[in-house]
Amino acid sequence: MTIKDKFAAVQEAFGALKMLGRDPSTLQFDRILSPTEGVMDDRAMLLFGTNNYLGLTFDKACIRAANEATSRMGTGTTGSRVANGTYGTHNALEERVARFYGMRHAMVFSTGYLANLGTITGLVGRGDHLLIDADSHASIYDACRMSGAEIIRFRHNNPEDLAKKLKRLDGKTGDRLIITEGIYSMLGDVAPLSEIAAVKREAADNTYLLVDEAHSLGVLGENGRGKCEADGVMDDCDFIVGTFSKSIGTIGGYCVSDMEGFEALRSISRPYMFTASLSPGVAASALQAFDEIERKPELRRRLWDNASHLHGGLKALGFQLGADVSPVIAVRCPSKELAVVFWNALMDAGVYTNIAIPPATPNAISLLRVSVSAAHTRSQIETALDVFAVVGAQLGLIEATDTPHHSRPSLRIISGGASRAEVAIPPQVQPEEASAAAKP
Repeated sequence: MTIKDKFAAVQEAFGALKMLGRDPSTLQFDRILSPTEGVMDDRAMLLFGTNNYLGLTFDKACIRAANEATSRMGTGTTGSRVANGTYGTHNALEERVARFYGMRHAMVFSTGYLANLGTITGLVGRGDHLLIDADSHASIYDACRMSGAEIIRFRHNNPEDLAKKLKRLDGKTGDRLIITEGIYSMLGDVAPLSEIAAVKREAADNTYLLVDEAHSLGVLGENGRGKCEADGVMDDCDFIVGTFSKSIGTIGGYCVSDMEGFEALRSISRPYMFTASLSPGVAASALQAFDEIERKPELRRRLWDNASHLHGGLKALGFQLGADVSPVIAVRCPSKELAVVFWNALMDAGVYTNIAIPPATPNAISLLRVSVSAAHTRSQIETALDVFAVVGAQLGLIEATDTPHHSRPSLRIISGGASRAEVAIPPQVQPEEASAAAKP
């Protein structure tokens, strides 16, 4: 198959979906007004499709730190960490991340994707064995393939299956690296990390555990250290990987560890050695964000209050949701066509969410991914629920109700936003069929 053939196959596969509305790959925000509000095509939007869990993208202290660092050191480093790209802020950030986790070592990467790529390919190679959750993020899958190690998938969030797969490696040489996540980004489900850690403790001495806390940093645990802290298994986690692009509110990634000799990873991790380092402003903003997380535990409490309220409201309306209450709420749809129409209709009413359809989703399901922030007000959440109620009923996903969720007379969003309107449903998407398919 030629490159042109590949392009044509992709265009054919997604062409029909794009005809149903906006193209997610070309979506553009004209302005971002706050962690929870933006403007797209001159339409005000409530943002329920970001990973801005603690709302720190507009934190005044973080913005001030970024501006000051940029003024002093410029907009970029123009080099990798091993060339000219290590400034004092990079080392200070690594020390801060290590101190946040109570560990001895931390490496900072330019993105969370590169953190997984650089850590996993640096730790294992041909002759080693990777045991990964079947629903792992694409960055984990890509890293595993590039490592050259044997890849063994265990069933999602299933410690018993992990134990069986580990048992089959008895007598084989090579290290074993177990990889799981704290909160999974698509369905918002939480890993049974204490049980997975127990499996690791019963395994051979050459078995290690890596946990990706991308969506659980700042979200779970008494101090916001993630699922490892929440489950009390920090000592069992040999490597913790995460990103600055969610709760930290900027960009970058990291790996922390207490393992002796960990610093050697800097000399063998190609994504660390051959990628330009974080700009001074980004590093300074991330550094400040860790201070904010420790100084303001109320952000985490507010986040979970908002997550519980939105999850409970959507469930009460009759939507099929992911099982776990978390800042990531998966609203299931019976088909990818209906998911596209649903997603477009919500935006027409002023509520932005993420659309996720096969092949990017586990088990080929179609869903809208709704994410919550500590910065969302109760009024914004109620407004979003009103919009979901009206649009969901018009599409036949839920039963129609006589009044909005909280009995307000209109669905006006924010200044300049849209009010309630009928949803234009293409003929190939039938509400009656959708309603029957959506019911358990």
